[in-house]
Amino acid sequence: MKELPLPARIYIGLVIAAGVALLIVGLPRMHFDQPELFLGLLALSSATAALKVTLPLTTSGSTMSVSYAVDFASLLLLGPDQTMLVAAGSAFSQCHLNKKELNPTYRTLFSMASLIVTVQAAGAAFNWLGNVTASDPLTAVARPLLGAATVYFVLNTVLVATAIALSSRQNVAKTWHTNFLWSAPSYFVGALVAGLSVSFLRHAGYALGLLTFAPLYFVYHTYKVYMGRVEAEQRHVRQTSDLHLATIEALARAIDAKDQATQSHIRRVQVYASGLAQAAGLAPDEVQGVRTAALLHDIGKLAVPEHILSKPGPLTREEFQKIRIHPQVGAEIIAGVPFPYPVAPLILSHHERWDGKGYPQGLSGADIPIGARILTIVDYFDAITTERPYHKALGSESAIGLMKHEAGRALDPNLVETFIEILPKLLADADAAEARRAATERVEQFGVGTAAGLVPNGSGQSAFENIALAHREIYALYEIAQSMGTSLGVPDTMALISSKLAKIIPWSGCALFLPQTAGALKCRFAAGVDAPRLLNATLAAGEGLSGWVARNRRTLVNADPRVTFEAAGVTAPTDLHSAIVCPLFFGDSFIGCLGLYHVEPNRYTEDHRRLIERVAEQAGAVIHNSIVFEQTQEDSLTDPLTSLPNRRSMFAHLSRELARAERLNDEVALIVMDVDHFKTINDSYGHHVGDHALRKVAATLQTALRSYDLCVRYAGDEFIIVLAECSREMAEAKRLELQRRVSEIEVDVRPGKTVRLAASAGAAVFPHDGTTYEALLAAADHRMYRDKAQRRNALVPAALAVAPSTTLERSRTGSGTLDRGDAAPLVVASLSEALS
Repeated sequence: MKELPLPARIYIGLVIAAGVALLIVGLPRMHFDQPELFLGLLALSSATAALKVTLPLTTSGSTMSVSYAVDFASLLLLGPDQTMLVAAGSAFSQCHLNKKELNPTYRTLFSMASLIVTVQAAGAAFNWLGNVTASDPLTAVARPLLGAATVYFVLNTVLVATAIALSSRQNVAKTWHTNFLWSAPSYFVGALVAGLSVSFLRHAGYALGLLTFAPLYFVYHTYKVYMGRVEAEQRHVRQTSDLHLATIEALARAIDAKDQATQSHIRRVQVYASGLAQAAGLAPDEVQGVRTAALLHDIGKLAVPEHILSKPGPLTREEFQKIRIHPQVGAEIIAGVPFPYPVAPLILSHHERWDGKGYPQGLSGADIPIGARILTIVDYFDAITTERPYHKALGSESAIGLMKHEAGRALDPNLVETFIEILPKLLADADAAEARRAATERVEQFGVGTAAGLVPNGSGQSAFENIALAHREIYALYEIAQSMGTSLGVPDTMALISSKLAKIIPWSGCALFLPQTAGALKCRFAAGVDAPRLLNATLAAGEGLSGWVARNRRTLVNADPRVTFEAAGVTAPTDLHSAIVCPLFFGDSFIGCLGLYHVEPNRYTEDHRRLIERVAEQAGAVIHNSIVFEQTQEDSLTDPLTSLPNRRSMFAHLSRELARAERLNDEVALIVMDVDHFKTINDSYGHHVGDHALRKVAATLQTALRSYDLCVRYAGDEFIIVLAECSREMAEAKRLELQRRVSEIEVDVRPGKTVRLAASAGAAVFPHDGTTYEALLAAADHRMYRDKAQRRNALVPAALAVAPSTTLERSRTGSGTLDRGDAAPLVVASLSEALS
């Protein structure tokens, strides 16, 4: 009885109490002057109670028997007091005879009590209308018997109908009218049979009197046949309704499958909505209406353009206006389906807001159907707790907090409170439903191959999964197209492409090979399994899988990845066992190869070939642009003559090193070097010789440095070296070493003639000589000039200098022009002689 609503429990208790009270009051008045007759009627009533039919229009398992005819006869022969026991006995038999399941005690007590109350009321009506006895003529008994039958029918059926209605939260009048009004004639027939039986019993004896009860069997049989037909008709109606619902459900699931952002959305919403509707006290028909509306609430998305449903990013105002029409379209579609409960109004209003700011009608508060308010709450909760392209999924606690915030604004505050109370149970029910669905699909697909990426590998995929896979392909390709061009560098571009590619083509490893000189290919991007071993590896022309694809311009499917690793010189075994490699083109020009690798053998199919070639069509142009961008960026930071970093690159690098040194309390050294007498080389032997000399100096300096040091061609014949983690002593030692190395350089200036180079240099150390790159550069520059002067002073006494002095001016503009005046006069003739 605990499962019943509180009003039903109170009502049933009151009826039972009334029956017990009447029985206690009536017991002293029972004399049992005719015990054989009493026992016979009690046995006959119990036997006829077994002749019962189930009421097919109720969900409570209620039954109706023809024992009321015996109750009428007992009322005429024994009076209402003893008839209470006869009726109670028939009620007990009706509750327990021919029952497959044991009736709850409260139902048995209620049935007995309701008949006790009914019999007393019918007896009171009988006595009030005539106060006749069974020995009176039938014509005298007819009027009070008719009144007693009317009271018996009304009171008995109303008592039972009220119990059913309160237990199932239905309307009492509707329940009585639907389930009991049609049975009224049988009560009057029963009363007539009882009157005839009593008359025959008094005048012709018990045998003939009992024969008059034979028509009761025919009444029972007639009702049983009628009920069978009603039940068959109801079963046919249910089957037809279920067929309609199943058809529409299939359509709704197809719509749900094609909406990439809301996979399995309607199944969860259906569980949440039905649970909340039951907790809110809705009648079973209303709960079923909410459940059906939850299934079909997004059916109007058929009118929403496909590209909007598949769009991974936020919607524009115009696109959102398109989305807003789906409740009205859905309601119009469903309006033509004859559901026995309201569905279309719930679909129409499921985007209305409690504060009246929703759509399409702008309803507010209680004007919104309660079923629509339930749908709004559960739809909102599922939307904020699942991943969408425009927001991350919230946890349950955050979602509850947000729903409390929206209570009274967008959502019904009372229903929100109820929903939060039952949320743990709803989540468990949704998980259980999803587990059952998954288990069912596994059973249906037992022994069938699994899908590869988006490609079915057998007939085991359901139609809905195939729809979902097809739309997932569209969604993933759209995402790839959207993401292309958002990153400029090759690694960043490939990281985006590979992550989006994983949604439609499975891979354990991904690599991009770009062409180098002489037809070689270099791996510029690698991710996944064995990526570090493949990154920056070089394949000779025509070698490896990518080499074959580059030569033949065709896609390879399910090739052996070991071929690529061996061609790259990687001898260690790899866990990759299948590969698909596709050529990339920009226009008609080959620009590289995109390779996907998998740990499973033969993982790729011809459909994967189709997908990767579609991606390659879009990726080719984007990767080409990334290559051009990187080249342009490299050119902007590189000296074109020496291939060393230029002044711009040096400032960026030095700023980072100074910040790091300050943070770690470390030292950074800066060496400024200037090639001595470089203008004379240019003037005497030509700029091409000067350029060659600068390239040799650059190469020499680069080989003398650590991998993390930086050598920069600052301007003209001037070079700057940045040394990380370098003390003053180390910097001075490195300065002398670099000067020595430059002094060992010999340049061929003409056939049979060489010139040995020399350089002046000065060093400054952070933080001792300055804390900014300007201060360090000035200090090193000053020391370089001092070194140049000292070196020149050592040269001048040995030269036969008699010519007038000349001050040489140069700007920092190119390899063949000087940008700094010499500090002392030179004897040109002596220098020329020395150079020759």
